[in-house]
Amino acid sequence: MGAYINPIYPYKSPVDLISTPAQRKPLIVIGAGPVGLAAAIDARLQGLQVLVLDDDKTVSVGSRAVCYAKRSLEILDRLGIADEACDQGVSWNIGRTFLEEGEVYQFNLVPDAGHKRPGMINLQQYHVEEMLIARALELGADIRWQHKVTAVTPHDDHATLTVETPDGIFGIEADWLVVADGARSPIRRHLGLDIEGRVFQDRFLIADVIMKADYPAERWFWFDPPFHPNQSVLLHKQSNNVWRIDFQLGWDADPEEEKKPEKVIPRLKAMLGDERPFELEWVSIYTFQCRRMTDFRHGRVLFVGDAAHQVSPFGARGANSGFQDADDLMWKLALVIQGQASDSLLDTYAHDRQFAADENIMNSTRSTDFITPKSRTSKTFRNQVLALAKHHPFARKLVNSGRLSMPSFLTESVLNTPDGDTFAGQMVPGAPMDDAPVQVNGQEAWLLDQVGRGFAALLFVDAAPDVQTLVALQSLKQGAVPVDSLIVSQQLLQVPGFQVLVDAQGWMAKRYDAQAGTTYLLRPDQHVVARWRQLDTAQLQAALTRALGGHMGQI
Repeated sequence: MGAYINPIYPYKSPVDLISTPAQRKPLIVIGAGPVGLAAAIDARLQGLQVLVLDDDKTVSVGSRAVCYAKRSLEILDRLGIADEACDQGVSWNIGRTFLEEGEVYQFNLVPDAGHKRPGMINLQQYHVEEMLIARALELGADIRWQHKVTAVTPHDDHATLTVETPDGIFGIEADWLVVADGARSPIRRHLGLDIEGRVFQDRFLIADVIMKADYPAERWFWFDPPFHPNQSVLLHKQSNNVWRIDFQLGWDADPEEEKKPEKVIPRLKAMLGDERPFELEWVSIYTFQCRRMTDFRHGRVLFVGDAAHQVSPFGARGANSGFQDADDLMWKLALVIQGQASDSLLDTYAHDRQFAADENIMNSTRSTDFITPKSRTSKTFRNQVLALAKHHPFARKLVNSGRLSMPSFLTESVLNTPDGDTFAGQMVPGAPMDDAPVQVNGQEAWLLDQVGRGFAALLFVDAAPDVQTLVALQSLKQGAVPVDSLIVSQQLLQVPGFQVLVDAQGWMAKRYDAQAGTTYLLRPDQHVVARWRQLDTAQLQAALTRALGGHMGQI
């Protein structure tokens, strides 16, 4: 057994960035954490030049963000690192909740078949950051370590940055600035921007423990276990025999005292037993809050991830919601930079992701209130729910040990075209797409791997489309903002010039409530934006115009 050793990334002198007057870059990202790196990778995939500035020279210390949800893995698929992350991480779908020593509740994140990715993987944040850095560099992102942004001055058409390096201080300008500098966000504070919400008065101990154990790859959560009475404990398995254990301590705990090995080790031995050898890799004490900025967009300055919003760790919503921020922002920013949409489209980034942040904060707050009740009445209710859940299924639905991260259904987005036809199922306008197994050119494949590189249309057919339909679809491909049309059939069809997805198992038809003629318009971030029972290119073109910001007055 041995602790992880953080890599050191080389510092590069900013001599090529310094000029008089200051250089203007089309896009600068502040922060080389998971969300900033995801934004930089996406920028490169969209053909944008990007400069990333980070004040550190290595990846994060400790496991930190450890649970990556199915939707994040689908985003990482598009960014190009999901296979590596899943290979190294610990995949899991089952979570169990215990009261004292007895199980009272369990859930399955992916109860049905036909999905490429598991409900979650557990993987230390530093491993994910290393993968993202390698991918960003492979794609040509310019990452500058030990480049600390100390000031930002917004202007109508750009932002001016002051950057401090080992070689001195210099100024640089950005047409667009993405701020991903974390929960404490020096840039947010420097600009005097508000962030409002609730701070929870409780403390938790995180211990990353290296040990060999035969516990299953599941999420285990205890209320009032005998090894840590009157408090809660969370256990997760990570890669390389590292286990993440969170102990609730209470608000009165002394953070500095509780981090000392002589305090941590007895807690671990009480839980694991005296005979199990282990090694401490990392220990931290955290408190948490649920809050967000009022507005994620401030002219040419856009905030993403923890810089824009924070939630408690219960439910794994931090990094997962941050990846969705970048996923939402970057296709819109690319269209604006490339002159294919008005910059008012970026207002929908703020609108949609603020909606998602509010949803995450609501769920996170409910979880935290259940786990750490703040009144005698709340605690009595919590304990009665747990006691009833042992024997009565109705009470299990009330158990809340951290409702786990789920992607937001952006049903309130003004980019959506409301349904005019009747559909069943969850694939409503604004929904993140469900994956499904398909066949492409005779090979087994996955639906989500076929979309996400721009706008796309799915046309479900039971026979090869007629010439008129193909001409209409071809015209969509050749528009100012192209729409890639995919033909979906339950049997193999030859349709020259178009990709055919064979829905041999019927999962797509089931999940999308599809019949012959059903048509879906999809956003570049794999959200449904419109759907119809029959293809009408005029309606589809109108929906595309709306999805590009054509109905901005309704925000």
